[in-house]
Amino acid sequence: MGEVVGIGESTQVTFPAGDTAGRSRVLASVPLDGGYGVVVARTPFHPLDHTWPDQPGDIGVLRADGVEMRVVDCLTGAVPPGGGELLLGEEIPARRGDEGWAWLVVHEVERMVPEGNEAVLAVDEERRAGLSAGHTACHLMALALNAALAERWRKDVRADSLGRPDFDQLAIVSSRIVPGGSRDVYRIGKSLRKKGFVADGLEEELPEVAKAVNETLAGWVAADGPVQVVSPSPALTARRTWRCELPEGTGEIPCGGTHVQRTGALGPVAVRIEPEDGGFVVETYGAHSSIAPS
Repeated sequence: MGEVVGIGESTQVTFPAGDTAGRSRVLASVPLDGGYGVVVARTPFHPLDHTWPDQPGDIGVLRADGVEMRVVDCLTGAVPPGGGELLLGEEIPARRGDEGWAWLVVHEVERMVPEGNEAVLAVDEERRAGLSAGHTACHLMALALNAALAERWRKDVRADSLGRPDFDQLAIVSSRIVPGGSRDVYRIGKSLRKKGFVADGLEEELPEVAKAVNETLAGWVAADGPVQVVSPSPALTARRTWRCELPEGTGEIPCGGTHVQRTGALGPVAVRIEPEDGGFVVETYGAHSSIAPS
């Protein structure tokens, strides 16, 4: 990537509050894969996280210098202390929030935008809405799955925000958010068994687990509980939390993504659970999901 000098602060983001439009000053425009990566001071665009790439980056439109261009992807970038080369994805050797690093939202467009220009930014609202629904459904699934598997623990382990053993966080390998749903992969290895999880007979019982999860999800959607993303600051590096009011209490999960405002906005949500070597896969699908129920 090119040199990015003079950017000592992380990008300010407004997507946690649900924003999909904004204006900001262009700080840098760096050559990127046949196009350019544009960095602005403040953006409504959600970038793909480089350490836990669950929710895809936003796409949309950027208007600057009298030209409208498509934002074809949105990535997380970082510049080391003192300035230097813009690093992306796996190139970044630091943890988000490490002292001295500038953490940046990088908008991928077709041409260079001069520094200092004002950019008008607009997120693809339909796609954002689908991904927000998928991410909220994913978190609800995780809490419902914890509840469905709670009796399979013979030792005390870390609990989730509703007081159940946090199988999701202890066993998850990957999560991919899609419009209206998600695909989550769980592994049940030796370390999980040593922590006290009883896996005997689980594969045969997965249909019953799915049924229990679906019943819980139906109740939570019907309750139409409020959902919000709580953030201590507008910086991209802020440790944000998904918070949802449920009949059993307040569900909370650390999260850097986007979400709907109420569970009732999801419409019907259900899961399909299939065994996979060493564990299982949960596909969550809701209204307008790109994952179709069987």
